[in-house]
Amino acid sequence: MTVSVAVQQSAGEVGLLPSRQARLDYRAGKGWSTAGVANGFVQGNLAILPEQYAGAFHRFCQLNPKPCPIIGMSDPGNPYIPALGADLDIRTDVPRYRVWRDGEMVEEPTDLMAHWRDDLVTFVLGCSFSFEEALMADGLPIRHIEQGCRVPMYRTSIACTPSGPFAGPMVVSMRPFKPAQAIRAVQITTRFPAVHGAPVHLGHPEQIGIADIGKPDYGDPVRVAADEIPVFWACGVTPQAVIAAARLPFAITHAPGLMLITDLRNKDLAVL
Repeated sequence: MTVSVAVQQSAGEVGLLPSRQARLDYRAGKGWSTAGVANGFVQGNLAILPEQYAGAFHRFCQLNPKPCPIIGMSDPGNPYIPALGADLDIRTDVPRYRVWRDGEMVEEPTDLMAHWRDDLVTFVLGCSFSFEEALMADGLPIRHIEQGCRVPMYRTSIACTPSGPFAGPMVVSMRPFKPAQAIRAVQITTRFPAVHGAPVHLGHPEQIGIADIGKPDYGDPVRVAADEIPVFWACGVTPQAVIAAARLPFAITHAPGLMLITDLRNKDLAVL
């Protein structure tokens, strides 16, 4: 599939979807964190792999649906996924990417035009940013949005179920809440299994291998008040840890917290 320049709407066109406007901004090199951007629209994590590894990774996602819920997948070499956005271009529409070689992150480009290959398969995985809209609609505070930074994410001691070369720890994202708020957050996010669903852990970060809550492995630290507990959700950054552990010769992901914004609606992902 190709998308001609003629169908590209300009940034100022009336009626432009907020999700499409965001993608056009990122395509033009404008913008940074996608937290709180295009509210109401689904955001996705990226894992882009050579076709020879796609089957094993697909099974990895099936075996680990909490951190890796698939919401879109491309044909080999095709940078477009029309089901997620008519003009969406995987190569340009994310604020920042990560290029991996032999398990090491070697570059963080703002587009993939110099790295794209005919054998690449794109997986788009559900992102917890999608359920944040429902949390905020219920009056729950989202600390990283309040602080204007990226959500904190941590590598844990929770092992994923392996598939082929893919194995490693689950990564979680954290949001602090007062205990009553945490209970409500569990109730709300349970309705969204396509974007990680209910939390995997509440409180006591050391029990899942997190030594210092103030030093996330990805994203930015946020304040946790004395009367709050950290609440942890499975995170779509997990594939980055798994890809690094697999030491694939080549792979691409998004930079943590800088997501792909789709034209899907968050409300359409709710199961209740």
